[in-house]
Amino acid sequence: MDSCRTFVVITLFPEPVLGMLNSSILKKAQDKGLVRFIVLNLRDFGNGRYRSTDDYPYGGGGGMILRPEPVFRALQFARKILDVPLEDTQKGAPPSLRIVYPTPQGQVFHQKDAWAWSLDPRPILFLAGHYEGIDERILLGNPIEEWSAGDYVLTGGELPSLSMIDAVVRLLPGVLSDPQAPQKETFSGEMFDYPQYTRPPVFEGMEVPEVLLSGNHARIVQFRREKAREKTLRVRPELLE
Repeated sequence: MDSCRTFVVITLFPEPVLGMLNSSILKKAQDKGLVRFIVLNLRDFGNGRYRSTDDYPYGGGGGMILRPEPVFRALQFARKILDVPLEDTQKGAPPSLRIVYPTPQGQVFHQKDAWAWSLDPRPILFLAGHYEGIDERILLGNPIEEWSAGDYVLTGGELPSLSMIDAVVRLLPGVLSDPQAPQKETFSGEMFDYPQYTRPPVFEGMEVPEVLLSGNHARIVQFRREKAREKTLRVRPELLE
């Protein structure tokens, strides 16, 4: 099986999406051949001479809705380049393509979900909505999973898509230089990560805790665990229940 994971983003704003995907850890993962990113401009699949992608909602209301035809054509094109037939997603078989629609109405994405997705070899397609959302018939006619980045509203689905991609990619084997790093981070266990310090040893009158300079590994581990527990208890006590 191909170890290179594929992520697709359908968006009206490909430039900022590409900018993030071609930066930092995500770019390094591409350079290592561990991931492949495909960004499709929804406007390329728009209607008519002006490539229209949105229209007013039936029944009235504020804002615009993404029309179903451009979204459907973009999904069909993505299935074609990924070699995923439409029939595969309509006859009860597990879909070979995970399609994610970021929306505040979806289930909240957690670190455990990032781990699960990182272990699932299927390509992931993110349908980044905009305006007031997309025509409901797209959601009814496709095996689309609705996921939320949190209980707040954003202008579009690009930022949630990028955050989920980043969360998954950094868990893939070989992406991070320290393979144990993901197991040590916030939400990988029952507590937050511990506080971190670097040079200089004194900054604005604040000193690095002496224990971190001691070289005593056992003391350092104990200190970090205590501080992690303190912060978790202060900020998110329910994680310790």
